[in-house]
Parts: sequence; C-alpha cells; structure tokens
Amino acid sequence: MAKYVFGVDIGGTTVKMGFLDIQGNLLDKWEIPTRKENGGENILPDVARSIEEKLKKDNIAKEDVAGIGVGVPGPVSGDGVVHRAVNLGWGEFNVNDKLTALTGIKSMAGNDANVAALGEMWKGGGQGYSDMVMVTLGTGVGGGIIIGGKILAGSTGAGGEIGHIHVNDSEEKTCGCGNKGCLEQYASATGISYLATQHKKNWNGQTVLKDDLSAKAVFDGVKAGDALCIEVAEDFGETLGKGLAVIASVVNPEAFVIGGGVSKAGEVLLSYIRPSFDKYAFHGARGAKLLLATLGNDAGMYGAAKLVL
Repeated sequence: MAKYVFGVDIGGTTVKMGFLDIQGNLLDKWEIPTRKENGGENILPDVARSIEEKLKKDNIAKEDVAGIGVGVPGPVSGDGVVHRAVNLGWGEFNVNDKLTALTGIKSMAGNDANVAALGEMWKGGGQGYSDMVMVTLGTGVGGGIIIGGKILAGSTGAGGEIGHIHVNDSEEKTCGCGNKGCLEQYASATGISYLATQHKKNWNGQTVLKDDLSAKAVFDGVKAGDALCIEVAEDFGETLGKGLAVIASVVNPEAFVIGGGVSKAGEVLLSYIRPSFDKYAFHGARGAKLLLATLGNDAGMYGAAKLVL
C-alpha cells in the first residue's frame, strides 16, 4: 500500500515540489529553477532528478509512492497531453508518459489552475464542497472548475479559462489572448491598475492614489475610505460579479473560491463582488458562496497530489 505522493507545480520561473502522505499532510517542499531553454526540454528531467534525490535521501522505495501529480501552465487534456505551454516553450506532447518513463512512477498532469482548484477543494478554502469554481486573481485571471469532486477539463483542456469570458464590447485594448474585452482585463491585478488609471484621469477630488496604482494600493485605499479607490473597487466588483454570474448559470457551483495575489485584500474584496453576482445570477444558482482561498502558492502542489490520488 502506497504511503506517499509527489505534487509538482511547474511555473515560469520555478518548479514547486511537494512531498505529501496520502492523507494530504505536506511533509516537505522545495523549489528548483524552471529551465526553459531549448523548448523547455530540461524541465521534466530536472523534476525526475529532484524526485530521485528525495527518495534516495529519505530512503523511500518507489513502491511506497502512489504517483507524481503535475500542474502545467497551459491546456492539458484528460490523458496528460499538453497542448502548447507557451511560457515553458513546450509544444504538444504527453506529460504523463514522459515523466512516468523518466521516473518509473505513475504520473498524471493537469492544467495548473484546475489543479490549484482541486487543492483548495481538498485542503483549502473549498473544503466540504464537491461542486466549486476556483478563481485566481493574479497577473491574469485563472480558473478551475470542479464538478462532483473532479476537474472539468474540457475536450482540449481549455475548460475553466474564465479570464477570457467576454465582458465588454467597447474595449479597444487587446488582451494577452488576442481578443478584446476579456474579464482578465478588469479583474486581474493588472486589470485593477488599468481601471485605476482610467478612473483617475477623470478624478478631481482628493485621493490617496498617487503614482502607485497597484491592486494593493487600491484596496488599501478602500479600507481607508478613499472615494476614488471605492469607485475603482465597485467597477472591478461589478465586472467580476457579472462574470461569475455567467459561470454560475452554466455549472451551478456550491461555492466560488477566490485566490491569487489580489485575494490578499481579504473579505472586503468579496463585499464588492457579491452585489453584482446576486444581481446577474440566475435565481436557481444565486446561492453560491463566495469564499477566500487559504493555501496560497501551495494550492498547486496539493492539487497535483490529489490528481493522482
């Protein structure tokens, strides 16, 4: 009977490695650099080497390991095929097969946002809910949809790309995905800075917002009662609430778990999303809870481990 599992979260700069028991207790974690040169050909061999070193150091047999779960920043289909991970330099190949061949241990890969959602459901802010949507508000807006305790990956692994729901017909600025008016352009950390810039242009009153127009500065200003910051937060909340209402009408989750750097603002963030969500959501789906993620940067490791289990 296997006792352990590895959770691997591949990022653009570092690979986060977690060693857990099968109950989900994190026993050890460490990072290795993500070597992206030559089309990212070193990334999986580096992961395999790091796992071998860990097993050797702790004198653990491979038979005691249930498997290796991997979160990848790009679309991954159910059988482990990654369909281009642009910021790793990867094309299309089967991560499961490659890592299993390198380590001799069963491996399973999923999209990093989907895997983080699984982690929050298992050991984080979404505990107790088997139908939930994770929303990650970072540089972009990521998402992961969990239905019946399982990831909804979609036919090509692009399920849960909620940052690219179209919310604004009149936007002239292009999103990173090539479209215009995506949710990510208003609800991410960079999106909030963009809204702050737009609102500040037409602002004549006093404000604490000077040169720093970051999401943190905006929500610090909200907590201090700054009128401009509150206006920006209302705009952000209106847009994100509308986006979540669209999702709720399609998948009807019990809860939305909000994570990523922006979520550090805390409960005040949710208070700006809720009114818009309640206004636009279909009445049968309006009962979804809005919760904060609790695992931070470790969500991907926990979720990758859960993917195997």
